[in-house]
Formats: sequence, C-alpha cells, structure tokens
Amino acid sequence: MLRGHGRAAYTTSPLPLVVRTWNLYHGRTKPNSGRTHLERMVRLVSAGAHLVALQEVPSWALGRLEAWSGAAVLGAVARPARLGTVGRRLTSIAPDLLRSGLNGQANALLVRAPYEAEAGHRVVELRAAGALERRVCQLVRVRAGERAILLANLHATAHFDDLATEEVERVADLVGGEEPAIVCGDFNVRGLGLPGFSPPGRGIDQILVRGLRFAEEPAAWKPERRAIGPRLLSDHAPVEAVIA
Repeated sequence: MLRGHGRAAYTTSPLPLVVRTWNLYHGRTKPNSGRTHLERMVRLVSAGAHLVALQEVPSWALGRLEAWSGAAVLGAVARPARLGTVGRRLTSIAPDLLRSGLNGQANALLVRAPYEAEAGHRVVELRAAGALERRVCQLVRVRAGERAILLANLHATAHFDDLATEEVERVADLVGGEEPAIVCGDFNVRGLGLPGFSPPGRGIDQILVRGLRFAEEPAAWKPERRAIGPRLLSDHAPVEAVIA
C-alpha cells in the first residue's frame, strides 16, 4: 500500500489557504433521520474556505452548488440521476433507503477568489461502472497570481481495500511530478497516502500536499461543528487544513 513516503518539499503560497474535504453522504444525517440537509451542509463547509473538495453529491445538485457556496464549481458525475424531479421526490420520501439510486452521485470542487481554476479540468475514470459504482478523480490547476497548484479530488471504492488502493495508486500516477499539488478526498482506506506527499492522517478522508507547507495540519472537525440537534450532518466529518 502507498503510505506517504518521505517528506514533501515545501514552498510558500500567496496567502494562507483554507482547504476542506467532505463526503456529504447525500445530505443525510448520522443517525439517519429520514431528512436531508444538503444546502445547509454546502453553506457550512464552504464558509471561509478557498478550496473545497466534495464527494457523494447528488448529481442533480451540481447546478445548485454555486448559489449555495458563492464559489466557482467544477463538477464530475460518477453516476447520473434518473427520472428527473420525480426521482428527487421519491428519494426525498426515503433518502436513507434510495440514496444515489435515483439522485445519482458526483464529486465537486469549489474554488474561491483569489484562486481561480485554469482551463483544462479533467475527469479521469478510476473504475468503470459494473458490479460496483463508477469512481472518478477530478484534476485541475488553480492559480492565484503567479502561483499555480495542481488540485485533485477523488472518491475511492468503499469496503474493498485492495480496489481502493489500486485507485489511489492510479491517482499517484496522475499527479506525478514535482509541481505544488493538493490531493483531497475519501480514500476509503485508513492511513493511505501518496509518495512524495505529506503523511496521511489516520482516517479515510485526506488532504495531502506536495511542495506546500501546512500552517495547520489536516484535522477532522469536532462533532459540534456539524451537529444538528442530537444528530450529525453526514457520517463523515469534514477535514480541514490551512496552507501557509
């Protein structure tokens, strides 16, 4: 397995850069409540952040993210939505049962000024649809002034560590080189990292950097930051880092 080999070479970026990653769980809560809170979650995780990587976004919601976050949005559909508004209404009746079956599933990157996404956003298929869900990785360069950073967002296969590790190894090839880079996402294997990048955290949700220095190391939000009454928004905690 890839576990983050050695230390990354660090340089500086134009300003403290707040980066977050969050698996939105299709807007659901833990424990399940039979309701979704997608807009609330997007507004929460995007507030005060420059770059946000999202996973398990209902495909239909990609067109709403800009209004909810105030950021530029790059989306990548892994599983298309079905039946349009009818599918959404059916899912709203039983979101804990239907999940992505009708609403589809996507990844998204939110980019806020002073950073801007360059042309050439790529969506690379890590695993084709079959017995398991299709998995993709987003790749784009973001720029603030003269500083450009390669940004990646992935959601690896769940419950099969060997498959998830293969997908992360593919991402390692996609981001190979020495340019400053940030790789975010749900790796679905605990402590899985990338060669030449900063060491991974203990969980499955990662923010890894190369050629950049952390002012604040990646850390999961405390439960109270995503609490809604007795429940938590999503079964994942957002992970946040600040790059100096």
